[in-house]
Amino acid sequence: MTVIVWIVEGTWPACVDAARRHVPEDAEIVLLHVTGPDVPAAAHGAYAGLLGRGHGRGHRAAEGWGSDPGTRLEDLAATSADALLRTAAARLARPCARQERPGRPERAVVAAADGADLLILARDGDRRHLGPHSLSPASRFVVDHAPCPVLLVWPESAPDIGTMPPPPPHAPA
Repeated sequence: MTVIVWIVEGTWPACVDAARRHVPEDAEIVLLHVTGPDVPAAAHGAYAGLLGRGHGRGHRAAEGWGSDPGTRLEDLAATSADALLRTAAARLARPCARQERPGRPERAVVAAADGADLLILARDGDRRHLGPHSLSPASRFVVDHAPCPVLLVWPESAPDIGTMPPPPPHAPA
């Protein structure tokens, strides 16, 4: 049995705890973190300047002027992802593989789950209410497209059932 546990900042402890509780001891567990391209890409684009002209070489107004900040952000993201995966593995307290993937998180998670027996992820939207808004668009995509069973967990206690959205005003004809 292969289980993928999607590690996301802010909700990962609930996913790791769910794996500890629900996954058999002999299962292969993969802790997966995906680093999206958005922030480094924005920094690369800002550095390139209007229409890709970049910064002039003659200006050195401050330390680091003339070096692309997107590269630094990519390095910071990799370091942060590694630390997060190490912390999650320590919390899991059993053998596991750690995997970092770049790309659009929703697509990278679905691709990583191909061939897995279970995918564990946490609700990451509006967690004050029951209902569809408790999932972000990326998590909704993963739930809708996962090629394996999904265990969807609340990062904290689930809201009261009274927070469920009301039914439609009338039934469809």
